[in-house]
Amino acid sequence: MNGVRKIIHVDMDAFYASVEQRDHPELRGKPLAVGGGVRGVVAAASYEARRFGVRSAMPAVTAKRLCRDLIFVKPRFDAYRAVSQQIRAIFLDYTPHVEPLSLDEAYLDVTEDLKGIGVATTIAEEIRARIRAETGLTASAGVSYNKFLAKLASDQKKPDGLCVVTPARGPAFVEALPVARFHGVGPKTAEKMARLGIETGADLKARSLDFLAAHFGSSALYYYDLARGICHRQVKADRPYKSVSAEDTFLTDLAEPEALLSELDRIGRHVWSRIEAKGLAGRTVNLKVKYADFQIVTRAKSLDRPVRDVAEFLEMGAALLRSLLPPVKAIRLLGLGLSGLGDAERTRDERELALPL
Repeated sequence: MNGVRKIIHVDMDAFYASVEQRDHPELRGKPLAVGGGVRGVVAAASYEARRFGVRSAMPAVTAKRLCRDLIFVKPRFDAYRAVSQQIRAIFLDYTPHVEPLSLDEAYLDVTEDLKGIGVATTIAEEIRARIRAETGLTASAGVSYNKFLAKLASDQKKPDGLCVVTPARGPAFVEALPVARFHGVGPKTAEKMARLGIETGADLKARSLDFLAAHFGSSALYYYDLARGICHRQVKADRPYKSVSAEDTFLTDLAEPEALLSELDRIGRHVWSRIEAKGLAGRTVNLKVKYADFQIVTRAKSLDRPVRDVAEFLEMGAALLRSLLPPVKAIRLLGLGLSGLGDAERTRDERELALPL
């Protein structure tokens, strides 16, 4: 066991929706979605809403169709950030090695914990208890010997659960899971793996490194290791974001300008909700277009200051897309993102310092 790391992945349960239900008792026990609005998307859904199939990033109209009694509330990112800071302070009582992924989840390396507890499972139990006591919210946690397994484990007993994957159990745990749940295996890669007969960790483990290299190139070794429960990624405190983006492949290729602009608006609103949730600001808007023949075209526009708000972000994205309309051929995918990122508060402070007195 010498040299084995102790990693915890903490994931808040339906975070935005849970904060709203905590702060508004009349919403408790009811299907709730944060976000929505005209042509909006779901930023988060309560567990009551998830039972109807409502999910984050889903168009509001689709969510409402699935659950007629769904209640939409406007996001309050200042409130979510405040709670997230409370939770971060709890983490830092146990280790300085905290890598936040968003407001509602983080990795902790507790190989050497500040309290000298020495047992990662005990630390995870303490953290979950303190989160409940200090914020009134529940968190699920995964405990394992690497980041890959800890993140998979945290999803095993949601909500309000704890799952431990020991080194002895790791390989078998991975073999039983669908590869679509593996970090680094996106929807398209999962589809490609399925076409190759790879649907579970066991299927992936059965393929040779040469086979994986022939089909997945430079990612082959990464997938080969994952199938064996091996992950070398370290917990890196406050890793800076380089960009935030999202893309969507349509069920049918689109060529109508209005339809394309509507889809871009939907994708862009989802991206902006993530930007706000992470407390980020950026100067460059990036557009990605993939045509029906898989040709990819990208466009970008940069400002000499951070993009002000969602309206400016969406308008810049739409302007980039309009430069390609009407499309020379049907479009199968659109993506929109923001780069040149920094912390929103720091960026605002820097801007204010630059103003003449």
